[in-house]
Parts: sequence; structure tokens; C-alpha cells
Amino acid sequence: MAVTTASKVPFISKMAYGFGDVGCNFSWSFVVAFLMIFYTDVFGIGMAAVATLMLVARVWDAVNDPLIGTLSDMTHSRWGRYRPWLLIGAPFTAVVLVLTFWAHPQWSSTAKIIYMSVTYCILVLGYTCVNLPYGTLCGAMTQDIDERAQLNTSRSVAAMIAIGIINIITVPLVKFFGDGTLSSARGFISVAAIYGMIFLLCHWFCFAKTREVVAVPKTQRLPLTVQLKAVAQNRPYQLAVIGQLLFGFILYGRNADLIYYFKYVEGNEDLFSFFSLVIIIPSVIGAGLFPIVFRWTHNKGWAASVFSLLMGVSMILLYFFSPRTTPVLFYAFAALAQFFFSGFNTAIYAIIPDCVEYGEWKTGIRNDGFQYAFISLGNKIGMALGTSLLALAMDGAGYVANMEQSAMVKAVVHHAFSTVPGVLWIITAVILLFYRLNKETYNKIVREIAERKQNKI
Repeated sequence: MAVTTASKVPFISKMAYGFGDVGCNFSWSFVVAFLMIFYTDVFGIGMAAVATLMLVARVWDAVNDPLIGTLSDMTHSRWGRYRPWLLIGAPFTAVVLVLTFWAHPQWSSTAKIIYMSVTYCILVLGYTCVNLPYGTLCGAMTQDIDERAQLNTSRSVAAMIAIGIINIITVPLVKFFGDGTLSSARGFISVAAIYGMIFLLCHWFCFAKTREVVAVPKTQRLPLTVQLKAVAQNRPYQLAVIGQLLFGFILYGRNADLIYYFKYVEGNEDLFSFFSLVIIIPSVIGAGLFPIVFRWTHNKGWAASVFSLLMGVSMILLYFFSPRTTPVLFYAFAALAQFFFSGFNTAIYAIIPDCVEYGEWKTGIRNDGFQYAFISLGNKIGMALGTSLLALAMDGAGYVANMEQSAMVKAVVHHAFSTVPGVLWIITAVILLFYRLNKETYNKIVREIAERKQNKI
């Protein structure tokens, strides 16, 4: 690998990088949207146990995320630092995904909880071993800020398409392979097997067609305390972590709520597939809008702030409409919210590799994987809080699986679908206005880093 400050990335590599996130979503988005209802309505596990698992599992993440980040930074092979993890980690994670969706409703409550906890924690580890190096790979493919924006746009567009497809086809597939209901154990494990194979093939394609060109000296071995001090001096990175924490909290809490909303509030889970079909095109267009807003703001954080604000307003307005009584307005605001979310999703991930350059310029330390580990951890902590609070709120309101729900349960699910995430997206928009690493400053930083390396030669 040769050190390069700015390199153009071939189109096939950009496409392959995008396919990596297709694979990620055929695992993680499937898990986020359907695992909770699988646990409660298929496996027969209580909401309180599910909520506890989501929180306790983050302690495990606090160990394995930095560990995998550090190990990926220390990896040296003819394929680079991060790509080997895609090759080796993908098949392992695909198998565990299937095991996670293997229901045993006849087991005792204790046996169910043990199986749920073990398989979920192993799945989280496997996903970290693939997703964390995959996310870090962007910064190793080029240091050109515009090329990175294009890579993240490719990633986001691919992710939005994948999420849309997953949300459209999962409910029909579970019913088709099962007994015609969303409570089919056979249906869920069949779908998990298909998605696991897609996860594997997408990551192997990403591995085969991407290249790492930004190298770190092999002699660099940094103690944990040194790396943490470097992170403490990296203000843009700290805001990126906060942004990911809020992102995970809002997005995954709402995504876990979606199927409950259509099944119990609207009374028809099949509407979830139609809802997902309506928003898939706005998803793709919104992701492609990010480079335009970035050119206007010259600041990725501010671009994310614009998208977050408009998304929040759209979601709050969505509360006042229903797919049954006011379908045109409901789907119009749903599409609008997804359009702005897609742009935000692209922007918030595009921020991360730029913070690595800032940290290297500020402290002389480059630790891509270690930094991305805390980005991943922040996202997962947000996800745990979002899904756990949703589960606890539903449990406290009196949720009973596969039954007509009380007015209080329906109110909790309805607000979790619209007003609560809407307000939180507006708060996120305000916080991201404090992100100050603009395009001019970034380019100056990259030039200075290159000059330092040249002077050492």
C-alpha cells in the first residue's frame, strides 16, 4: 500500500463499497425492524426481558467495539487492514443471524432468555467484526473529501434501497415460508437464511473490488491511554459520536416500533410493506441530494443539520394523519420524512473519516479503527436506549402479544412512530450546528499532514 493524500476511486469500487452496506442492512436492519416482534410475538419472550437484554448487551459492546477497532488497526496483510475482516467475518455472522431467528416457543422462560442472550450477543460481535472495518474502510480508500462524499453517497443510496426492499418483502416472505401469519417460526428462520446469504455475498463482493491506499506505519502501536487522550482533543469527532448516539436512539427505536404501529394501531401489518414501497424512491433521491447540500454549506455537519431539522418537522406533522383515513397526506409526509432522513444518513456517516484526518493533524496520531469503534459504540448505545425505552414503555402500558391492545399501548406506539422522533431530530439539528470542520479547513489540514510526511522523508 502506498500513502496517498488524494486519489480517485474507480466506479466499480464505489459500487462495491455501496454493496457492503446492502449486506449490512440485510442483517442489521432486519434485526432492528423485526427481532423485537420476533422475540415477543413468535418466541414468546416478555417485553421486560427484551428491554433488559438490549441494555445489558451494550456492556458487551463497550468491550468488543474498541477491541475490534484496535485489532483492525493492527491488521497488516496483502489485502490491507480492513478488507480481510469482510472476507472472514461475513460467513460467521451469516450463520449466527440464522441461529438468532430460530424460535423455540415450547422452551421454558429461562431457556428462552438464555438462548436469546447468547445468540444476540454473538450476533452483535459478528456484526461488529464486519461492519466496523467496513465503515473504517472509506477513510482508507482515499483522503479526497469529495471522493469520500461520493463513497458515502453510494453507501447511503445502496442502504436506502436495501432497507426499502427488506421492509417491503419481509412480511410477505415470512407469511409465505410460514403459516400465513407474522407469528410463524418457520417463516422467520427461512427469511433469516436468505438474508444471511445476501449478507455474505455482498461483503465478499466489497472485499474483492475495493482497495486500501491510505497506509499507517506498521511500527505504530499506541497504548489505550494515548488513544483516548487523542480522542479527547478531537472536537469534531466528539460531535460525530454524539450525533451517532442520537442517530441510533431515534432511528432504531422508531424502526423497532414500525411493525407494531401497523399491526396494532392501524390494525394491518401488511400496510408496513406498502408504506416501505412508498418511501423507497424518496430514500434514493434524498441520499443523492447530500453532495448538493454539502456544496451549499461547505460543512457536512451543517448539511446533516438541515436534513435533520426538516425531517423532524415532517415527522411531527405525520402524527395527525393515518393511512386508513387520510392516506394521501399520511404517505406524503412519510415520503418527505424519509427523503430528508436519507440525506441525513449520508451526511452523518460522511463526517466520520474527516475526523480521523483532523485527529492526525491535531495530535499526530492516526487510529481509524479505534475512532470508528466509538462511533459504532455510540450508535449501538443509542439503539439500545431507544429500543429498550420503547419496550419498557409498551410493557408499562400493558402490552400483550397477538391481542387487541389498550388505548394506552396504542398511544405509546403512535407517539414513538411520529412525535417523539420528530422532536429528537430537531434537537439533533441544533447540536450539529456546532460542527465546525468545513471543506476549506479540511483541505488545509490534509495539505499540512502531507507536508509533515514529506519533511520526514
